Amino acid sequence: MDYRWRVTAVFLLGFFLDCINIFMSAIALPDVAQTMAVGPSLIGWVGNAYILGLVVVMPISTWLSGYLGTRRLLVLSMLLFSVAVLACGYADSFARLIVWRFIQGLGGGLLIPVGQALVFNLFPGAQRGRVSTVIMATALIAPAFSPTLGGIIVDHGSWRWVFFANVPFSLLAAVLAWLWIEKGRGAQVAEPDLKGLILIGLVLASVLIALSLYADRGFRTGVVAGLAAALVCGAAYWFHHKKTRNPIVDISLMGNRRLAVAMLVYHAVPGVFTGVNLTAIFYFQTVLGFSAQSTGQFMLFYAAGALVAMVAGQRVSASLGSRFLLAVGITLHSIGIVCLVGVHAADQVPLLIAAYTMMGVGGGLSANTAQTIALLDFKGRHMEQGSVIWNLNRQIAFSLGVAAMTLVLALVKRWLPAISPYPATFLFATVLCLSALCVLPSLSPLLLERKS
Repeated sequence: MDYRWRVTAVFLLGFFLDCINIFMSAIALPDVAQTMAVGPSLIGWVGNAYILGLVVVMPISTWLSGYLGTRRLLVLSMLLFSVAVLACGYADSFARLIVWRFIQGLGGGLLIPVGQALVFNLFPGAQRGRVSTVIMATALIAPAFSPTLGGIIVDHGSWRWVFFANVPFSLLAAVLAWLWIEKGRGAQVAEPDLKGLILIGLVLASVLIALSLYADRGFRTGVVAGLAAALVCGAAYWFHHKKTRNPIVDISLMGNRRLAVAMLVYHAVPGVFTGVNLTAIFYFQTVLGFSAQSTGQFMLFYAAGALVAMVAGQRVSASLGSRFLLAVGITLHSIGIVCLVGVHAADQVPLLIAAYTMMGVGGGLSANTAQTIALLDFKGRHMEQGSVIWNLNRQIAFSLGVAAMTLVLALVKRWLPAISPYPATFLFATVLCLSALCVLPSLSPLLLERKS
């Protein structure tokens, strides 16, 4: 196998593990909540803790790569991931599960931005569109099959095996990284911006804690304090960033039009979908009476639609342009969410299939186009920094999507008890998704072909 594709294979395996740890664990959350005796608002921290770990460590992954060397860093990340995911399966309390999920996120967060930057630097120019499609296809294979597999595990065994099942794959990734990545010495790099890292972690943690407290307990003082803390930490990082030579996240790169639009689209489509999917899992299992396996199988239709959309989108991107593809993708994804609003009984399976297929088509088209244009203008060091920002945004989008949908669901239950809360939440998600159309006019009508 060509060296470029060996490197790509190692990255894709780690990326695959990251994806299944969002979707495969989600299908088990109703059972985890029952075992740990926690509500839907707090159970979201099984995902939030993992994402918070990713967010904390991703910005220093580039520095660690320079200090340790890429091969050693990738091996260590997968070994840490293996230990943490094993401990998650054995966790006997909710607090311990959350701690180990955070550590698991630390392991995964070391591999993703470094691996993606390495792969993208090996596939310059027009070739990047092809490898980007392969990356996004991997991101679809995981949610296609992992929820179904997770459902089978939960229905016929224990939710703990949802975590244990990761161990062979993470160990395989460690072995392949050692065998296939070229050995290189660590480069001389600047010391990491630990102050900036702490401030960024506090911003996200404050927002998530505030939203969770309000959704779970209606604690208004807590949410105001949490959001205020996030604003203060965010402002502190802004001033810190301007005074620091090597900030942990180079905010100035977000002034790039393509990256900025791609980041916003990712919040509105994949981010919103992650929250919608978690809400739907509880709706299907606790209200409509679906089994975990049956719930997971709807993701097969999502993945099928997304795969078709990505392949077709890649072929017509040069003639239609990124702005048109994103507009179509956002619209189709919103139509899919609207279909969920009309689901009120377990016998409406055709409507559910249509909903997930439509969300898949729209999500695949939007996510793949956003992934392709996000780092199109960057090379070398800026590519590494841009990769960190892009992957941070991807993880934050997932976390905020879950937090937003959980909060809306709780508010509808609390303030509008006469309204069915789940359809109302899906309707809100539709509006949130469509709002992304507002940022598209800033893109050139035909963007991809100008850069290819």
